[in-house]
Amino acid sequence: MAAAARLLLLRVLALLAAAQAVVGKSAVLSLRELDGRRGAATETRSRSSRYADAKLAEMLGEHKKAGAARRATTVLELKRHSLIAIPDDPAARDRYLRRLLAADESRANSFQLRDDNDRAAAAATRSGSAEVPLTSGIRFQTLNYVTTIALGGGSSGFGSPAANLTVIVDTGSDLTWVQCKPCSACYAQRDPLFDPAGSATYAAVRCNASACAASLKAATGTPGSCGTTGGGGGNERCYYALAYGDGSFSRGVLATDTVALGGASLDGFVFGCGLSNRGLFGGTAGLMGFGRTELSLVSQTASRYGGIFSYCLPAVTSGDASGSLSLGGDASSYRNTTPVAYTRMIADPAQPPFYFLNITGAAVGGTTLAAQGLGATNVLIDSGTVITRLAPSVYRAVRAEFTRQFGAAGYPTAPGFSILDTCYDLTGHDEVKVPLLTLRLEGGADVTVDAAGMLFVVRKDGSQVCLAMASLSYEDQTPIIGNYQQKNKRVVYDTVGSRLGFADEDCNYV
Repeated sequence: MAAAARLLLLRVLALLAAAQAVVGKSAVLSLRELDGRRGAATETRSRSSRYADAKLAEMLGEHKKAGAARRATTVLELKRHSLIAIPDDPAARDRYLRRLLAADESRANSFQLRDDNDRAAAAATRSGSAEVPLTSGIRFQTLNYVTTIALGGGSSGFGSPAANLTVIVDTGSDLTWVQCKPCSACYAQRDPLFDPAGSATYAAVRCNASACAASLKAATGTPGSCGTTGGGGGNERCYYALAYGDGSFSRGVLATDTVALGGASLDGFVFGCGLSNRGLFGGTAGLMGFGRTELSLVSQTASRYGGIFSYCLPAVTSGDASGSLSLGGDASSYRNTTPVAYTRMIADPAQPPFYFLNITGAAVGGTTLAAQGLGATNVLIDSGTVITRLAPSVYRAVRAEFTRQFGAAGYPTAPGFSILDTCYDLTGHDEVKVPLLTLRLEGGADVTVDAAGMLFVVRKDGSQVCLAMASLSYEDQTPIIGNYQQKNKRVVYDTVGSRLGFADEDCNYV
């Protein structure tokens, strides 16, 4: 009893250090944290607090049970990315955030069917593990999350060391690709371009390989095309052309090489060596696909990691804090403070790469909502979309209840910003009490959005802070749970067990 009481006390102290106290279904949150800046108390979160969290999670039964089979896990760092910090100048900050939200709107629209005929047609058809750091992409000019991989490698007397490349982690894509030399049309990236000539393990995929036909078509929608270099048939290679719904694209050679993720090395990894690339990728070197078809990283590593991965997205966008990306099902790498609650993973034959779930209900600040769109099936969860998009009826219900509770505290309204229409002037308030959105998932799992995922800070002085959610145009469009609302959650993707898991976790590791 004494030990349990001590662990609970440590957990309380950790929460106080983070300056965020959850009260019922609301949370008191510092505006500094809403803007993604760590205060002195959170900058040096003690090891004892993390240990207490881990032990508390163990007490809650979320770590591996005794006697259960264990897998080795690879854990990668996960960050949000950008070449520069969000500007301090109000006008520059305004332009910067508008551009990023416009890019997010383009991505969200790319998941939607284009017209009423399309919507009607769709309605009729509808072992081991690894962990790497996952960080904010704000320094790479996107609101997505990035990690670093090492691609290629030399051997004795030949080749160069593997190249470290920063890539976007995207559950809404399958094919991993990076920009390569000699690039005919590449956007500016922070890392040097990958040079296939410097890798002893690089090889172009041949035209008759299955990866060039069926696998590539499933991953990108288009089968590969055959080309040769030097005029000899022995130099034939497969070319890919990948187009995104927002107008972004990558084109180049389909190839294999050795990729290192954290402490794990994978041989013969199929990826795209992009020679012509354009789009909303900020200053990253490319994209890592975590979708569901054969060419995704998840599928290519299934024999090693069992088709399971998870991530923990950090709320902080600056400093040394990072989250984690875990490959494999060993929960000992998690730091969750609540048990992982699972819901069914839904597959949509019309959109095979994507991950869907069913939402059966919702509440704001503990008040249950009633809306036409609640209970709709096939809600997309996506690490590459930033702001959550809700069906119009659901968004209206969320906004009305949030406005009622938030307005009751006396916070004045402010003009809308870009796709965000519910904003407030919080000037002079060091802390705010934020009603939290809770989603009830199929099977009874509840997911409550972290306070850091409820409000989007437009102006650093607090004069324009908005509800970080938006409405779809039509009731029958696909709702999306974006990464902004997944912050400080352990999200588990079990593709073999066809389930998605969620747990609370402080993802701002240092």
